[in-house]
Amino acid sequence: MAKNTNEVCATGRRKCAVARVRMTPGTGKIVVNGRDVKEYFPIEALIGYITQVLKVAGYEGKVDIAANVDGGGMSGQSGAIRHGVARALLLMNDSLRPTLKSSGMLTRDARVKERKKPGQPGARRRFQFSKR
Repeated sequence: MAKNTNEVCATGRRKCAVARVRMTPGTGKIVVNGRDVKEYFPIEALIGYITQVLKVAGYEGKVDIAANVDGGGMSGQSGAIRHGVARALLLMNDSLRPTLKSSGMLTRDARVKERKKPGQPGARRRFQFSKR
């Protein structure tokens, strides 16, 4: 099988999720792990989060996206796809950098869950103090 010359590949990350995004010129079809994006993400806000990058760049309905995403939950996975799509758009058209950069879509969101500390029920939560 011949590889498409217009195909652009990029990696996006968020929390524990990693997304490998393949972007080709097309009609705006988005496939995540072999399933349609509306089937994979039942929450409309998560789909909007992914398509937000395409709206800002002006590529909505002009590219097909195929993403393989692994790890994390739904929110982290949609964030990873969004990051990957932004990076792929940058490889397609370098003049989009100022637009995507000012929108904060090229920055990897580094917020991850804080670890649980020993002798505590959670990361910050303490057991209730009892004077007597």
